[in-house]
Amino acid sequence: MQTTSAIQEQPSTQQGHPPGLYLLFFTEMWERFSYYGMRGLLMLYLSKTAMEGGLGISAASASLIYGYFTGFVYLTPIIGGWLADKYIGQRRAILIGGLTMALGQFFLFMQPALSTEGALFGLPWPTMLGLLLLILGNGFFKPNISTIVGKLYEQGDPRRDAAFTIFYMGINTGAFLAPLVCGYFAEDLFATKTVVNGVEQVASYGFRYGFLAAGVGMLVGQLAFNLLGKRFLGDVGMYPEGRNEDKTVAKAPLTKEETDRMAVIFIITLFVVFFWAGFEQAGSSLTLYTDKYINREVAGFLIPTSWFQSVNAGFIVLLGAPVAALWVYLGRRGKDLSIPVKMGLGMVLLGVGFLFMVGAAMERGGDVADQTIKASIWWLIATYFFHTIGELCLSPVGLSMVSRLSPAALTSMLMGVWFLAPFVAQIAGGYIAAYVEELGALTVFGLIAGFVILAGLILIAIAKKLFHMMHGRG
Repeated sequence: MQTTSAIQEQPSTQQGHPPGLYLLFFTEMWERFSYYGMRGLLMLYLSKTAMEGGLGISAASASLIYGYFTGFVYLTPIIGGWLADKYIGQRRAILIGGLTMALGQFFLFMQPALSTEGALFGLPWPTMLGLLLLILGNGFFKPNISTIVGKLYEQGDPRRDAAFTIFYMGINTGAFLAPLVCGYFAEDLFATKTVVNGVEQVASYGFRYGFLAAGVGMLVGQLAFNLLGKRFLGDVGMYPEGRNEDKTVAKAPLTKEETDRMAVIFIITLFVVFFWAGFEQAGSSLTLYTDKYINREVAGFLIPTSWFQSVNAGFIVLLGAPVAALWVYLGRRGKDLSIPVKMGLGMVLLGVGFLFMVGAAMERGGDVADQTIKASIWWLIATYFFHTIGELCLSPVGLSMVSRLSPAALTSMLMGVWFLAPFVAQIAGGYIAAYVEELGALTVFGLIAGFVILAGLILIAIAKKLFHMMHGRG
């Protein structure tokens, strides 16, 4: 029988972490390299003209396509999590998801060499198929690798939160490297350049080679996971929860405490929709605003727009350990913040970050269309800094929360429920980004700041009630 106690047969000590954690770190790092490498190019690929190597879709339509794609990426995990919990186990789900996503990246690589006839929503069929495969593959992969991290530790193990912080740094190591590598391929190495008035500019982008690099990265992670999984993970995640190789199943009704804890997951998920709707503007409206209106020239070098997708991840890698150490410091003194308070604080900090984008718009004199008037790059860096601190207060804490509060037999499915917040938020964020041109960046960034700060303060206000409903696991 696959039980939590059986998991502890894996090599671990109270001072260190099971070696399986670092295999999961490496696997997730390459999966996120693949996803964020593609995501860092997607808006530019959709909106650049055909002559520039893109699809020539309007900024508003590209924002909606981007929003729906990234939204559905976070819907399918609830299905993949349920299938893993009930039928195939987390390890098989990760294999299916990884190979499906790699195939999706290779379809994006193929697209420029194929006919654009039969385009749907402005997307040629190879691009559409590639995006669909990425959506499906992520549904199998994303909730299940996070679930295995939690399975390495018993309930009450003080290393659990630190483990998710380490794992989260793996996510962001991949996210940091991806736009640099894939962006370099697309905007430099395989790009066609021209000189205008003595300044070198990109005439045509090599987007397909950025997508190819993303696909190869996905395969590297899958190779390591499947070759080393038996050695470092044993049977953890191999079978559905409560089911062994003989397919016997142990079932028990949910207790009142378990249903209360599940309710907390749903309630907090509703609140963090506001966080992700703002945070994910990084890939849409902030990318377009950076491309047009931020002074990207530093010491004579024009920083590629896609490279700014690495700023948040770089801050995560730098600040992840200090923030985790802060939680440990507060906990040892009996002053640790509850999960709802940490998440509410994260939302407030995200809103503060958007106030700096308001400052950038004001420096330009408002929403002037003249692209020769640029705002300082430091407004953008400050925005990403506060967004990162807010993310560290919310996202890894949320992953740990789900693993703490979920009944064992429903962990992967409820991890999928947690990803429903980004699903709704990404679609909403797409509409928000589409309105930037119509309402103006100054208005949109100001409204985002206000709504997110208000939602964060409300969550902090009801934190005591939610903490009570966690029954000692908050």
